[in-house]
Amino acid sequence: MKAISALLLALFASAGCAQPWPAKPIKLVAPFGAGSVLDTMMRAMQNELSTALGQPVVIESRPGAGGTVGTAAVAKGPADGYTLLIAANSHNINGSVYSNLAYDPLKDFTAVASVGITGYIMMVPSSLPAKNIGEFIQLAKAKPGMVYPSAGKGSATHLSMAFLVNMAGIDMLHVPYKSTGDAVLEVMAGRGAAMIGANIAVMPYANDSRVRLLGVTTMARSKFLPDVPTLSESGLRGYEFDSWLGLLAPAATPRDIVDRMNAEVGKQLRNPDVAERLARQGIETRAMTPEQMNKMLAVDFERMAKVVKIAGAKEE
Repeated sequence: MKAISALLLALFASAGCAQPWPAKPIKLVAPFGAGSVLDTMMRAMQNELSTALGQPVVIESRPGAGGTVGTAAVAKGPADGYTLLIAANSHNINGSVYSNLAYDPLKDFTAVASVGITGYIMMVPSSLPAKNIGEFIQLAKAKPGMVYPSAGKGSATHLSMAFLVNMAGIDMLHVPYKSTGDAVLEVMAGRGAAMIGANIAVMPYANDSRVRLLGVTTMARSKFLPDVPTLSESGLRGYEFDSWLGLLAPAATPRDIVDRMNAEVGKQLRNPDVAERLARQGIETRAMTPEQMNKMLAVDFERMAKVVKIAGAKEE
């Protein structure tokens, strides 16, 4: 009887000592290089989230294989809310590009919080004799094999250009790098003929004499660059590409943790200072419930699968 009482007391004591989440630092994994769209986006609210949660929020860049290395690490990690994935549409793209991923982009993850959406911009070196997408296509047809750099095979920067190359009927050489920043440098140096990068990566160079912005990838002109035409209106009719941005967690992550993080991110999106920082990066904030975001992810997966097929980007 004494033994049973002692066991019950131990169990109650153990339960009473359980600490509510979060009880230690939270790691947000960006599956691309430092300075990438995902890395920079979350730094816009990193300090505020740390304060609100009462624990440090640490951002860790884990690049490799088009974002699949860092993503796989999170998918295989503990579903305890202490390691989350910073993700964009490249997450779904990889599910269609690669045949043998170590994880399932939908089944192995659950939505945590939407941050917003971003458009993309096509950039070329100013030395390139092409003032619009029509002239660029003519040039590419006359000079097959021109290089386009990206943030890695299967990344959004890769697929958006592969999609364009396919639609335009031109022949270009894809050269993958570790980050969008690396791809931007290649174009600025004139070693790359063109790249398509998210607003956050390309907008800072809108007035840089070394490059020229040929167009935005959204169907409507960007509110951030109203004088830059869409690629669709300026010679590549029907071309459209944009991306969602947010946080994902391993599928088995407790719902109370998901709800807490969703609420805290939502509060930060309503913070004028945070919203302004995101706007400077070309991100339009868009909060969602976990249910809404999971539905959006499923729809986007099918949309990206079609883009991958059209672009001929499937890897065996």
